[in-house]
Amino acid sequence: MSVHQQGREATAAPRVNVGIDVSKDGLDAVWGAQSQHFANDAEGLEQLAAALQQANVDLVVLEATGGYEALAATTLQLAGLAVAVVNPRQAREFAKAMGVLAKTDRVDARVLRDFANVIAVREDRARYLRALPDEQRVVLEALVRRRRQLVGMRKAEAQRLTQAHKAAKKSLAAVLKVLDAQLRELDGQIDGHMRTHFKEALRWLDTVKGVGPVTQSTLAASLPELGQLGRRAISSLAGLAPMARDSGRMRGKRCTGGGRADVRAVLYMAALSAIQHNAVIRAFHQRLIAKGKPPKVAIIACTRKLLTILNAMVRDHTTWDDSKHLKTA
Repeated sequence: MSVHQQGREATAAPRVNVGIDVSKDGLDAVWGAQSQHFANDAEGLEQLAAALQQANVDLVVLEATGGYEALAATTLQLAGLAVAVVNPRQAREFAKAMGVLAKTDRVDARVLRDFANVIAVREDRARYLRALPDEQRVVLEALVRRRRQLVGMRKAEAQRLTQAHKAAKKSLAAVLKVLDAQLRELDGQIDGHMRTHFKEALRWLDTVKGVGPVTQSTLAASLPELGQLGRRAISSLAGLAPMARDSGRMRGKRCTGGGRADVRAVLYMAALSAIQHNAVIRAFHQRLIAKGKPPKVAIIACTRKLLTILNAMVRDHTTWDDSKHLKTA
């Protein structure tokens, strides 16, 4: 290396990591010793992106806040920045571990900055990074989210109907009728969008017994990393990777948790169906039960197995093959 190059590297600004606390109306960003507040709108995000581009940023960490972070994450990614959206529980546990008990917007942003400093040097840093969704995936995600909301609303109304006074039942029945109509319409929109814009993924997923339209659309919308990561990483994203609980001589039970709850929920239901109708998953489940595994443990293992196979299928562009997968069941 020449003296000139050494001098240029010595004067180059060091890379910094950024923590951003997101609320409905504002964004509190902290990088290095700097902190600044921006509006959570198009103009504010444009100013934030410009400021971070000038700051030689390595990684931006935001907290998932019920969707308020989505526009910020996408805008910063389009500006060429690496963005990680972390689970609020992870961020809070990290804060407690660092001895930070206070909770304000500015304090939360500092904690996220420190969390970013840790993530930035991890070997598995890539699994934290948010995949940039294209326009069609954003539309699909919105449709899938709305369907999930309607299902929740219908379930609540149906429960009320069973206990309602006869004077209220007519109203509840009318609302249920409207919700059913909305669900049928939304299912049609999702199906059409999948067949138009995600037909390649459907080509593989349609061949799997137990994996129906709801699972297919949820995976396409909420797990874009499917087929791009290894089996351990994809299981971790879905919250299906077993976590060790060993300390000294104690050997605790493995458990799963975290990850993307909506993905985990539909995969769990798909696994229940696959145990009944899919020869590969059924054989795997029977083998686990024969070994004395508790029923819930066996179902979770089948869920993880199903996800692992789906990940390999999308990666290799192959259809389901009983003879192939039975060998590893």
